Amino acid sequence: MDYAIPVYRVSLVREAALLCDTYKFRNSATVSTLLHTYLAGTDREHFVVFFVDQKNRVIGVHTVSIGSLTASVVHPREVFKAAILANAAAIVCGHNHPSGDVQPSREDRAITKRLVDAGKLLGIDVLDHIIIGSEGVYFSFADENILS
Repeated sequence: MDYAIPVYRVSLVREAALLCDTYKFRNSATVSTLLHTYLAGTDREHFVVFFVDQKNRVIGVHTVSIGSLTASVVHPREVFKAAILANAAAIVCGHNHPSGDVQPSREDRAITKRLVDAGKLLGIDVLDHIIIGSEGVYFSFADENILS
């Protein structure tokens, strides 16, 4: 008896155009503004990555992880898999702290270092990691010179 085994082709493509595809990151404040807009109304921690081209124009966004009220699991392979597929020249990471406190935790510092190190190996720069809290409040690893 012959059995037919279905084979599915999986294609990873862009799902939709980003509404802000002409948006350009000039500094941490512009990233914070877009991140606040993107994560408005969320009640759990979300870790997202913005993909940018050589001129720091946003070419995509990917929600890597949705966690609990206090934590989100992030692995570099999930971050850079999407960045490679998007042909990103660089990435900007960001996540929210639903508590409103934007000071980075030990885990925030550790994942940032891992992402920067992985990006160096892959040739995809990590331009910043932004943590947002309440409206307009944010912390930038690049601004604090701890993006390594």
